[in-house]
Amino acid sequence: MAINNKFHKIVLIIIFLCNINLYAQVSPNKYVISFTDKNNNQYSVNNPNEFLSQRAIDRRIKQDINIVENDLPITSAYVDSLKNLGLTILNKSKWFNSLTIFSEDSLLLDTIENISFIKNLTKSASIHKKNSNYHKFFNQVSKVEYNSIDKKIGILDYGLSTNQIEMLNGQILHNQGYQGQKMQIAVIDAGFYHVNSLPAFDSLRINNQILGTKDFVQGDNSVYEDHSHGMSVLSILAGNIPYTFIGTAPQAKYWLLRSEDASSESLIEEENWASAAEFADSVGADVISSSLGYSTFDDASQSHTYADMDGKTTRISRAANIAASKGILVVNSAGNEGNKPWKYISAPSDADSVLCIGAVNEKGEYASFSSIGPTYDGRTKPNIVSQGENTVYQGTNGEFYEGNGTSFSTPIIAGLAACLWQAHPKANNMQIFNAIVQSSNHYNNPYNITGYGIPNFDNANLLLDYQDSGNENIISVYPNPFKDVLNFDFYSTDNNNIEIELYNILGQKISFDKHNLAFTNYNKIQINFSGLENGIYFLRVASKDKFFTKKVIKQ
Repeated sequence: MAINNKFHKIVLIIIFLCNINLYAQVSPNKYVISFTDKNNNQYSVNNPNEFLSQRAIDRRIKQDINIVENDLPITSAYVDSLKNLGLTILNKSKWFNSLTIFSEDSLLLDTIENISFIKNLTKSASIHKKNSNYHKFFNQVSKVEYNSIDKKIGILDYGLSTNQIEMLNGQILHNQGYQGQKMQIAVIDAGFYHVNSLPAFDSLRINNQILGTKDFVQGDNSVYEDHSHGMSVLSILAGNIPYTFIGTAPQAKYWLLRSEDASSESLIEEENWASAAEFADSVGADVISSSLGYSTFDDASQSHTYADMDGKTTRISRAANIAASKGILVVNSAGNEGNKPWKYISAPSDADSVLCIGAVNEKGEYASFSSIGPTYDGRTKPNIVSQGENTVYQGTNGEFYEGNGTSFSTPIIAGLAACLWQAHPKANNMQIFNAIVQSSNHYNNPYNITGYGIPNFDNANLLLDYQDSGNENIISVYPNPFKDVLNFDFYSTDNNNIEIELYNILGQKISFDKHNLAFTNYNKIQINFSGLENGIYFLRVASKDKFFTKKVIKQ
């Protein structure tokens, strides 16, 4: 029996040596080993219940997504071989068919490096850990207190969070009962300090809305003693203190995942993030909210360049796109480098299928720290913006503060996106993505600093309503009554001309205009009627064989 066990170990080691590429050192004594295949795998795509939760399978079924080889776990014989060699396994990535490992055994590493079929082993000098830098993520500005002024804008009293929700018309979704129920959000961050005791999360704890935690830095499930950044982000999503502060998805359920080591910056954090995203997929999360981004590292030789920001070069951006391909809505911060030498967005926000969030102030004006686009290959980024300057969040002492950072604008969007998806459960992740972008105030004229602008979640909701019904029509006319300028939003399934006519109460046509719809789906049109007399009019919009009539009042 002992001889057979020894023989088995030798076979496993041979299999291992024939099927891996040692990719690179990603942190002191930490490396990525990539396998060439998943041969002899104990799992099959025909039996996904053995490696995916039912919720993850249902997400794929609902969005017509096939279960493929990269859904399979790594072949266990390869992993066992590594362990038998004395290497410590840190994290696994089934999407990349790779492992991150730890070893201080230079002889073992040299042996592996000298094998002919090893791709490379990049060694670099040790990096000394820095003290945790809170401002790496955002800047705390000042403490704020709720002054008991009535700020109720519907069924909820948002208190201090009123502006950051009302700016996006998020309160309309909430008023309709969409507050994140039955949705699952995975928050990937640097730690969730005292979420298990701070007051903004009382409801989460009482209602069992925290589904689980996992630390991909330390390799355990303990995240409540680590950095407070994720806690502050979570407060913007899930905080629920009526009359004081309410988050954007207070009724959603949450997975709290730590991938970021706030004390240093190295490539291994991209590997950690990929593993966290895979975990979020496997448990069935609907949305990933990630207020992290990577461009430069403590070891300059590991740093990315702007040319890498093409959405397909960095590991983390590739992982984010894979997550989206599994039906997850991935929402990520643009970064806070807008007024620094780097200035551009960072990975994974450069990925095509990642909803990249920049920042504006409380008046909707560009926040100078917010990282800008475009991507290296010329795509518009950030996709959209929300309030990231003077944003209110919960601090480590349970009090509320204003702070600056795209770390804060991101959870505002992620939470409301979950509510929007709750309202349209038959939609897929990219339909939610596109509706949010198309509802934004600069959709027809995007900018490199703010992308397509500030989204209007009421319009996004209406847009999805029309997509669901297959109609082609006006979404909204506003303001009504109007003074000089009348706006209307038009939904169309293709590019075509529309005719806009205005009639007085006698039925006389007094204005005619024609517009070419430059964008499919969602169009924002503005007409100046400053020379028109005050009174009641009828607006008629015609497209092909369809038309819409609306009474409007000029004051």
